[in-house]
Amino acid sequence: MKTGFLMFGLVFLFVAIGGILGNQQGALIGLLIAGGMSFYSYWFSDKMVIRAYNGQEVTPENNPRLYQLIQRLAKNANLPMPKIYIIPERQPNAFATGRNPQNAAVACTAGLLEMMDDNELAGVMAHELGHIKHRDILVSTIAATFAGAIANIARFLPYVSSGNNRDGNRRRNNVGTAMLLSFLAPIAASIIQMSISRKREYMADRAGAEYSGNPLYLRNALQKLESYSHSIAMNRQDPTTAHMFIINPFSSLGNLKNLFSTHPSTDDRIRELEKIAREQHLL
Repeated sequence: MKTGFLMFGLVFLFVAIGGILGNQQGALIGLLIAGGMSFYSYWFSDKMVIRAYNGQEVTPENNPRLYQLIQRLAKNANLPMPKIYIIPERQPNAFATGRNPQNAAVACTAGLLEMMDDNELAGVMAHELGHIKHRDILVSTIAATFAGAIANIARFLPYVSSGNNRDGNRRRNNVGTAMLLSFLAPIAASIIQMSISRKREYMADRAGAEYSGNPLYLRNALQKLESYSHSIAMNRQDPTTAHMFIINPFSSLGNLKNLFSTHPSTDDRIRELEKIAREQHLL
């Protein structure tokens, strides 16, 4: 339902932009572009995200620690075994992607494996399996794809609209419209990401506490992640995928964090996990 609503809204946005810039012909082009993107996003966006971060697939032979941990957590969550990838980044972080539990993947950075002990790693990866269990991954991955497309289109709108046009007044109007859209489009992309992300992070935290067997595992991991996110920057700086990670990977970039604030505060998440721990008499 939410995936369909997201796709409808984004198709409408592309058709509206096309219609404003090119009347009926522009609207048709916008519809075709949005339709093609919807098809591509459903079937291939997960592979695109993994490829963008240079993900390297994990096997029982090349990383038994991570493979066996995910295998155990997936069994606890009653999920099929997802594909596993390691991202060559120093900042500790992780995300899940795919279109359903049968076609899902989890990815973590090399920094996460290095800086987390086994319990903390279990808490983080159990959180990502929570996103798979709750079927957050399709809408999250599609949102990243469309957010990136919206941002790229916004960059080119002023050039497209100021092309050859014999009607000077119309050209000026199109330029003005394009400038307005180029300002609003990144905001729309950010709102899309925030609307699907914050509540789902709390739900995945609760699932992570359940699947790992102890909410303090994830609590401890979040404390480390928050600290490292301020001191270690991601090499690939793509805010359109920020909502996919367990913690905002761009905290070290100052104002960019506020512009793409897709996550609830880490302190609030820690308080919720500690509340669960007290209910289980672990604190």
